[in-house]
Amino acid sequence: EFADAVRGVTTSLSLISDDRCSTCSGSGAAPGTGVRTCGVCGGRGVVDENQGPFSFSSPCRACGGRGSTIEKPCPTCSASGVEKRQRTVPVRIPPGVADGQTIRLKGKGTPGRNGGPAGDLLVEIAVQPHDRFGRKGDDLTVSVPVAFTDLVLGAEVAVPTLDGSTVRLRLRPGTPSGSRHRVAGRGVSRRRGGREVTGDLIATVNVVVPTELSDGERSAIEALAAATSVGGEGDVSSVPVDDAAPGGDEG
Repeated sequence: EFADAVRGVTTSLSLISDDRCSTCSGSGAAPGTGVRTCGVCGGRGVVDENQGPFSFSSPCRACGGRGSTIEKPCPTCSASGVEKRQRTVPVRIPPGVADGQTIRLKGKGTPGRNGGPAGDLLVEIAVQPHDRFGRKGDDLTVSVPVAFTDLVLGAEVAVPTLDGSTVRLRLRPGTPSGSRHRVAGRGVSRRRGGREVTGDLIATVNVVVPTELSDGERSAIEALAAATSVGGEGDVSSVPVDDAAPGGDEG
């Protein structure tokens, strides 16, 4: 989730993948039998071939390049040393991880051949979007609805934060709708270059137009409109864009 990516979280990953064979412990040999050094390549896994003045090395066909032969193949893995198994891997998601980032889990990948060490497991992070907050680098973003009078006269408004608390933001008189305001230290914290850095919270204030007005509110707004009106020639009726006929232009 979005908040987990910002704060960091320990979770578990369930997957079906190759794992060391539980019957032969990765050797590929049936229990009670052994693994012998290949008599053809002498355990090297390759054989030398001479073609005129040139010498080439190629994988040994007798042992498949393993350098050893199995007396009796394991009945579970057919001498491969691995089997498909469902397993659960604990994953620590560090704070500030970004969408699309890859985390490497050392030693949690597919087991090596012939009982060799396992490789790494690469986990690609997919962050679910938040219904209110966004992210740009180390900064979080949020839209704050405000009243028209808050912007005109100035006011203190509550800005939500990702942890559920609020901070107070003072708006100066004449603040434009759509303006952005920075709340320091309320963004994403993560380690960069051996030190911890924290971004900010960017709050965008957007005016909310009321759909219903009381008589007193309407009278006050009409008085304000009359005092600030700008004269113009001609009258044009406005039509919402969603309701306008396709291809129709006002003239």
